[in-house]
Order: sequence, then C-alpha cells, then structure tokens
Amino acid sequence: MKVILLFPGISGIGFNSYGKGMEESWISHGLCNISAYARDEGYPVELIDLRCLKNWKHFEKTIIEKKPDVVGVTMMSVDYNPAMKAVKTIKKVSPQTITVAGGPHPSIALEEISQESNIDHIITGEGEISFTALLKDLEKGETPPRVIKGVVPEDLDKLPFADRELFNDLEYPLPVEGFDRPFVTIIAGRGCKFNCNYCQPAERLIFGKKVRRRSPSNVIQELVEMRGKYNFNSMMIHDDCITEDRDWVIEFCRLYKENGLNQQFACQSRADIICRNEDMIALMSEAGLKLMFIGFESGNQRVLNFLRKGTKVEHNYKAAEICRKYGVKIWANYMMGIPTETNAELMDTVKMIKTIKPEHFSPAFYTPHPGSDLFNYCEEHGLSLIKSHDSFRRNATEAKIKGVDYNFLNQAVMESMGMEMPMMRNPFVRRMESMIMPFFMRHPQIKDVVKKILMGLGIMKKNT
Repeated sequence: MKVILLFPGISGIGFNSYGKGMEESWISHGLCNISAYARDEGYPVELIDLRCLKNWKHFEKTIIEKKPDVVGVTMMSVDYNPAMKAVKTIKKVSPQTITVAGGPHPSIALEEISQESNIDHIITGEGEISFTALLKDLEKGETPPRVIKGVVPEDLDKLPFADRELFNDLEYPLPVEGFDRPFVTIIAGRGCKFNCNYCQPAERLIFGKKVRRRSPSNVIQELVEMRGKYNFNSMMIHDDCITEDRDWVIEFCRLYKENGLNQQFACQSRADIICRNEDMIALMSEAGLKLMFIGFESGNQRVLNFLRKGTKVEHNYKAAEICRKYGVKIWANYMMGIPTETNAELMDTVKMIKTIKPEHFSPAFYTPHPGSDLFNYCEEHGLSLIKSHDSFRRNATEAKIKGVDYNFLNQAVMESMGMEMPMMRNPFVRRMESMIMPFFMRHPQIKDVVKKILMGLGIMKKNT
C-alpha cells in the first residue's frame, strides 16, 4: 500500500518556500508522529510538503508519478484552502486514491469538513493510532466509517519517537543569539489546563480535558538519540506550557544535566507560573534554558480578565524581572486589536512591552479562530470580518474585527518595539506601512536593522 502524508502549510508563504525562515521550516509533529506509528505497524509513508514544490502543476505531476493508494492531509484552519485544492487535485488525477483529513481544523469544524465530497475519511482528535487502524481496514477491503474519532493514547511513553526523517531537513533555528543550527523541537505532552477564551475549548476538542505528558526520562531518551543522530546545538520544548508541572520540570533538569546534555533550549510559560516558581526558573537556567516564550498578551488588567488569562499585569512585569535575573532571554507574545479593547488600554500594553524590553517581539493582531469562545463572541456580536480561511493567519494583512483602528495598531506595534514614526500621519506613508507591517511582524528580528535605516533617513526618531 502506497501511503502519502500531505503538509499543505503554504498560506501566506507560498510554494518553493521551505527552509527560507523559521515559519517556512517548522516540521509538523503530528505528521511525524503518524509516520512513526504507521512505520512501526508496517506501513512506511512518504511526505509531500507543498512548501517544497514549485506550483500546483508540480503537485499534480507528483501525485501522478507516485500513484498513492492513500493520502492523509493535516490542516489547521489557515490551511483549509490549499488543503482543499490539493484534495480536489488528487481526486482529479487519481480518483481511486483514498483521501483522509485530520488535524486541528477537522477536529473543531467537523460540519464544514464533512461537506467536502473529495474527502473520503475524517479523523478527529489525535490521529496516529486511528490512521494506522484505517490503513489496516482498507488493506483488508473493509469499509470504515467516514468520520472516525481518534483513539487517545493515554500513555505517551508507549508511542514511538517522532519520525523527523519524514521532512527534508531540520528546522530553521530561532532568530535569537545562540540558537544555532542544528536546531530541533520536541513535544513532551498534549493538552492545556488553562482556559483562555481565545484558545479554549478548541484545544480540549483536540486533546481532551486532561493534560497528558511523557515522562522526563522518555523525553531525555529522545534528546539523547537526537544528539547522536544530529548533534544538535539548540532545541525548543514546543509544549503549550511545560512549566505548569513543577515536578516534571525539576526531574527533567536533573536528567538533562545527568545525561551530559548541555545544549541551550527554549520553552513556553506563563507569567504567573514564573512568579510562583523563581527557584524553578533558576534551576532551568542552570540546566540550559536561555529563552522563554511568555504569553503576556496585554498590559491592561480588564483586558486580561476579558481574555480569561488568569494572570495579573504585575505578573508580567515580575516575570520579566525574574528572567533577567537568571539570564533568560524573553520572547514576548502580546496581542492587539482585542474585542472591547480601547486605544487607552492598548497603550498599556505598549507601555508594558517598552518597559520589559524583550529580546524578541512577537506582536499579533487578534484573529478570531474557530473553536474558541472568543470566536463565538465575535460571531454573536457581529464583529468578525473574516471572509476566507486565509484570514486566519496570525499576522494581519487586513482588518479582522469591526471597531478596531488598524492604522493605530500598526503605529502601536512600532512604538512597542521602541520606535516612533511621526510620518505615519502622512496618508501615503500609512498606506505603505499597512503593506509592509505584516512582513515586519513575521520577522521582528530585523527590527534593529530597520530602525538604523529609518533613523539614518530621518524618517524615524529614537523613542526614549
């Protein structure tokens, strides 16, 4: 049986984009897990990554040449259009090929996906066990149901390690000093116990209410294996919030050092957890933590409450101080253009980011994502301006919700990064700025270069 997994993630970056940047080289851990499980059960798979192809004609030719029996396609909401075009193309040139859709979007928007006649089977939730079971049923000539609820692997230690060989190369390193190639990412668990309304309950629809985590020893075993295979220099633990389990982190740090792992690493956390566990941050820093992704989101308490973030503004400031104390760089995630947010409240976020002075700025204009309570809020209040799945991209290229002055947001982003641009009042410059800001927000590591150029041209003045 010829099985192919399809990665359709070209929205906003296009064909022939693989390896040209961080976003353009992320691997799909979901597909890597499915591949590893299927291989262990005797079903070797191949990958078609649209980022590696030239155009749709190239994709069509690839399908004709490979003649797959089954194609499994993963998709987030933003991937819907290229994924559906790919599936339609598959059915056009190879009608006998069985198409299977899975991933986040089918799990949270089953009704929409079910209307797509070119999809033969849909797997919701987690896919490695159920996709392989589907292959077995198809091989035996059975007729599986169209919609399959993914089997939840309760003990993640029993799963094989992710098949990174599925993708062409290792990932592009984080744009932060010291995170050099070879760079790898690893996932230690699934699920999130927090209740932020811009995310939940979508994540629970995919992974369930319970957070499941691999044992520290199992994660270390995979890292040791990758050290031998790739000799990686830096890595990131890609869990939503690995630090919420203090005991897990402490044991991981002990084993990390005990096994001679000295590569620096990054992970994600929440400000309140950092504040409650300063000693844990110190231990992580000693083990090799050099960068923390922190979801500050807002510098205004009313907005944080509205988002159900469960943190306080003072946590944001204190968490930054703790990271500085232990030499941990900060990757600041923050949102603008949140429903109900006033310009004055937005400027509280600008003030906070300017005070924190993170090494990496990661601003995002709020986008209402399907499956979240805040998405439903926007729909119920007639706020959403989303007209296409392409608009679910994190960085705005157009207005996402009503009542937001996106020109003001663009200027606020610049100011939060320590830049002030008086010429933004000029209509021509504002139009140009609205065109370049999406790129700038995707690649904020170029901030210092752009800043020097603009100051040299007299377009921008230093914001003290």
